[in-house]
Amino acid sequence: MTVQATARSDHHPTTWYSEMSAREKKTFWACIGGWMLDAMDVQMFSFAIPAIIASFAITNADVGLIGTATLLTSAFGGWFAGALSDRFGRVRTLQITIAWFAVFTFLCGFAQSYAELFIFRAAMGLGFGGEWAAAAVLVGEVIRSEHRGKAVGAMQSGWAVGWGIAAVMATLLFSVFSQEVAWRALFWVGLTPAALVFFVRRFVDEPPVFAQTRQNLATAGKTADFLEIFSPAMLKTTILTCLLSTGAQGGYYAITTWLPRFLRDERNLTVLGSGGYLAVIIGGSLMGYLVSAWLNDRIGRRSNFILFAVCSIVIVIAYTQIPVNDATMLVLGFPLGFFASGIFSGMGPFLTELFPTRMRGSGQGFAYNFGRGIAALNPWFVGLLSAVLPLGQSMGIFALIAYGLLVIAALLLPETKGRVLTAEAR
Repeated sequence: MTVQATARSDHHPTTWYSEMSAREKKTFWACIGGWMLDAMDVQMFSFAIPAIIASFAITNADVGLIGTATLLTSAFGGWFAGALSDRFGRVRTLQITIAWFAVFTFLCGFAQSYAELFIFRAAMGLGFGGEWAAAAVLVGEVIRSEHRGKAVGAMQSGWAVGWGIAAVMATLLFSVFSQEVAWRALFWVGLTPAALVFFVRRFVDEPPVFAQTRQNLATAGKTADFLEIFSPAMLKTTILTCLLSTGAQGGYYAITTWLPRFLRDERNLTVLGSGGYLAVIIGGSLMGYLVSAWLNDRIGRRSNFILFAVCSIVIVIAYTQIPVNDATMLVLGFPLGFFASGIFSGMGPFLTELFPTRMRGSGQGFAYNFGRGIAALNPWFVGLLSAVLPLGQSMGIFALIAYGLLVIAALLLPETKGRVLTAEAR
């Protein structure tokens, strides 16, 4: 009975949190807070787009280029921050990335031209990508193995919360100020995450497994080497994790980038621009993150990825092939957010467990952000294919390809559920 009770306790959704020490809880909240505020700063842009277009007299394509540039720079930021976290520490890198994306979001509010906004937003992307790389590794190394999936997945859920905060702030500011002032004020609010740096500096320490590894390397007269993730022993893992990340993010962008236009222009639906539809998707995303986080520790990393990939494909088919009205679309917003977003809860714990401690930041940062860089091209590919095929079919084809890559990578990678992280030197 005791063994069975313990097993049930290990899978309880909140046990992992109650078993953490006070310092571990502070680490968790620093990381989830950073990711939540990162999401807030990133999502502000989508709410400011109409006002920005009016202010600078630019086109949709011009605004889209800013979005693509932000994604591409975030990929480089993630790679760089991952390598820095192995060399100089997870905590210090987290502080730098939070301050970086907050300051450049703030500067966006002072842009006097399209070129200035482009530069500030692209620079902000470096911190956006880097924050996840540092925070996911930090949480993954702090939490014990049987609860790692739930904890890192819970951190991922901060994205939905930050998205919701951005929506509320945009609604408030655009109702109080003129359009020209409101979009700038929205970006000025983006400076607030910088205050989190002081909390991190005072209350968050390096994970013991990382501190011991760094000490072992120093004793041996060695330092962390970013290029080791491409060594013969690690190359297969690096390639497969890049495919895994490319599949998850490629599928997400293929769906979310073009879906509003498809439903508005080809299905003539009006619910898409409503606050209710956005609230349903954000609510679905939050629940998807949390449920996926729990399933990661319950059914395993690989099975969870495959489950959410298959369900995401079903959602794409439902949206693009089944006739729907506004009421049905409002309901379908929940599973769209649930599966397309929830799949990301498994990324942090899986990558944390697949790379050794001495190169974990480098491997995790590179693999996740390699996928983001390639996925940034998927909306463009869908647009090109839609010149010869209907938009719905084009979306479906690239979503199927992306999620198919994810399933293949998940099947070829080892299951890591319950893997204990160890300190080591080369």
